[in-house]
Amino acid sequence: MKKSLALVAVALLCVSCGSGAGTDKASAEESITASPTPSAPVSLSADGAPQAPGSSVSPSTGISWDQASKERAVEVAQDAMTDFARPDVEEKQWANDLARWLTPQATADYSSVDPANIPASSVTGPATLTVDEANGFGVIAAVPTNAGTYTLQLLRTGKDAPWKVNRLTPPSP
Repeated sequence: MKKSLALVAVALLCVSCGSGAGTDKASAEESITASPTPSAPVSLSADGAPQAPGSSVSPSTGISWDQASKERAVEVAQDAMTDFARPDVEEKQWANDLARWLTPQATADYSSVDPANIPASSVTGPATLTVDEANGFGVIAAVPTNAGTYTLQLLRTGKDAPWKVNRLTPPSP
């Protein structure tokens, strides 16, 4: 909003300076300080609450964490990491197998990965979740492999929507 006001002020200043005749300093200053009127009403979230930090509307409205959601997220994280950690598989097969676990963005991001460059070749233990109870749309999973623990970001679009992996982050060196 501040950037928009600054651009409007600069534009008005340029117009008032460029027209020359028939303008004076007072009218130029007046046009610079005028505030624009909004072109659209303020956007509201569920139940008419404003979209702002500190709002009373929970980001997980309609999605609660239950044991089944957690178990399914763990399964997807482990299955995705199992398909990811296969450096000996042909590229096309690897990408096709992995794509079923990925968000559309992640599918595009990982489509050019050469599996031969992946240091992990096996999952060595169960995935563990870091759950933010206020966010029923996403979760972070830690999956141990023979190359260290990978961190996976999983997302879903609704309570009954499938979990999809959005990012696989290798262990820190």
